Amino acid sequence: MMSLLAAATAAAATPGIARAPYGTTRGGVAVERIVLTNKSGMRVGILTLGGIIDEIAVPDRAGRRTNVVLALPDLAAYEAKPNFGSLVGRYAGRISHGGFSIDGTRFPLSPDPDAIVSHGGVPNFAAKIWRVEACDTPGCSAVTLRYTSPDGENGFPGKLEVAVTYTLTADDTLRLDYVATTSRPTVLNLTHHAYFNLAGGSSGSADDQRLQIHAARIAELDAKRIPTGALLPVDGTPFDLRTPARIGDRIGSTHPLMLLARGFDHGFAIDGSGLRLAARAVDPASGRTLELSTTEPSLQVYTANSFDGTLVGAGGRTIRQGDGYALETQHFPDSPNRPEFPSTLLRPGETFRSTTSFRFGVERKANAAGCD
Repeated sequence: MMSLLAAATAAAATPGIARAPYGTTRGGVAVERIVLTNKSGMRVGILTLGGIIDEIAVPDRAGRRTNVVLALPDLAAYEAKPNFGSLVGRYAGRISHGGFSIDGTRFPLSPDPDAIVSHGGVPNFAAKIWRVEACDTPGCSAVTLRYTSPDGENGFPGKLEVAVTYTLTADDTLRLDYVATTSRPTVLNLTHHAYFNLAGGSSGSADDQRLQIHAARIAELDAKRIPTGALLPVDGTPFDLRTPARIGDRIGSTHPLMLLARGFDHGFAIDGSGLRLAARAVDPASGRTLELSTTEPSLQVYTANSFDGTLVGAGGRTIRQGDGYALETQHFPDSPNRPEFPSTLLRPGETFRSTTSFRFGVERKANAAGCD
């Protein structure tokens, strides 16, 4: 009876957008929370601070809805933990040697030539308040967030105009479309750093969930976890996720690259090109599934290896390593210094475009341990 009631409630949902104040930053700037809802009752919560996704509510096989992203309790917690569940830019991942060169001109991102600059420096896009353009068509479940990054921000050249559109479709897919233009030659690498746990964002360990990635190669890392430029075959390693594997079994491996990162924090070279299926995750207990498709060449899988139990989540439970996993679609880290990788260079007159979609579903119990 409960499942039938849940299904009836979901069927009666009215698709659309709701907006409400969320709080004020330490700097006195108002933050808004936007909720997208589709006709099945799926909800996606988005903050104008950093484009944070703090809710993706989807049902299990019994119709019970749960938030399947890790979230923090309030605005102050998000300000204290940059990049948690947010958009990342100007450059996702690491850049070595304190910067990069374009057309023979050096652009330092740090005064230290040996520095490693992560996620575009501090403060990056995660700390910015993004402008809102909400769809005003009745029944529309989409919102565009915009940010103008000034020329020279964090050392990056060019005035960068960025727009990210979040669209919730009728088939329980959240689609992110990224668009950017620049006034000067620059590099950029945009992604979203949501943490998923298909059992529920406050449920604890995600070790029992299964992950499949359509990638025959991963980026080799040096001792500082900077890509060397080489792509290694995954055959015979814990990084071979071409068939479904239990996450906990793989992150417990003694493979040198796994020990180096203390879990997954690796760039998988996704097979194929264009918008294609890159990964699939399954929670056998609840039956929830996630299918990720992207136009990007790489998927950075990160199992929250730095979480040590000192961070408290929205449900009041401490968040530990392995309680969630980020699936960051992007170009490879340090691409500006690695000509072996696909270029991240953007010039005036060009338009950067990238799409990633997250499709949620439910499997019958008999099939819940597998992936396609």
